[in-house]
Amino acid sequence: MEPALPLLNCGGKLLDLSSPRVMGVLNVTPDSFSDGGDFFSRQAAIARAWSMVEEGAAIVDVGGESSRPGAAEVTVAEELRRVLPVIETLARELPVPVSLDSTKPEVMRAAASAGAGLINDIMALQRPGALAAAAETSLPICLVHMQGIPRTMQLDPRYDDAVEEIHRFFVTRILACEAAGIAPERLIIDPGFGFGKKTQDNLHLLRALNRFCDLRLPVLVGFSRKSFLGDLTQRPVAERLASGLVAGVIAVLKGARIIRTHDVAATVDALQIAEQAHCYQN
Repeated sequence: MEPALPLLNCGGKLLDLSSPRVMGVLNVTPDSFSDGGDFFSRQAAIARAWSMVEEGAAIVDVGGESSRPGAAEVTVAEELRRVLPVIETLARELPVPVSLDSTKPEVMRAAASAGAGLINDIMALQRPGALAAAAETSLPICLVHMQGIPRTMQLDPRYDDAVEEIHRFFVTRILACEAAGIAPERLIIDPGFGFGKKTQDNLHLLRALNRFCDLRLPVLVGFSRKSFLGDLTQRPVAERLASGLVAGVIAVLKGARIIRTHDVAATVDALQIAEQAHCYQN
């Protein structure tokens, strides 16, 4: 296996992946599952982004549409109204790249023009027009696996073998990206923990996460406060920090390069211990 690319050019700002890094979650939404409304105002969002960078975030991921199970879709106009002012300010002021969490091609183009450095798409560029829009931006893209759509994804997800089915999905999407003019060097993959998966599917993915490293792309994972952690620990959303940290460390030991989380400071600390103990998979 070749190592993941050590550097990604995110719109002129470099994301160094020579060691695993933390992506901070910034939801500028009123209805996200654990922090809906907390950073809905522009001022609160900018303040939170700065605090995450001070805590050690290497990239800040801005989302204007909730992807929690059961979430309803928002219009393009509303999503643009939520994310563009925040991205414009953060891209100008922050020393680290700003990512856009969106599935809509119109939002991708506008955010790239506003200074976004990466596109994080839970539909893996499957929405009509998304492949072309992403190609035009010249930015790195994170392809996320999701079975179904947020409104229905957790009703009854089914797999014969989650790991192999999701691996095949990424092979197909990587080829589609190449055909659209998006080089593999621009891609990150995220198996989508909690996105159309039952608890046992998530555990299967975590145990076999190194299977995805043979695609020779950086692997991103997000466990932060998710319901499967609650299923395993019987803890409410506010008490899932410890389980999320353990899952994140297991993931980097199996080759993950980016941990997406709401809890930046604690995750940075956990990864520093793993790194200083020389535990990372190269």
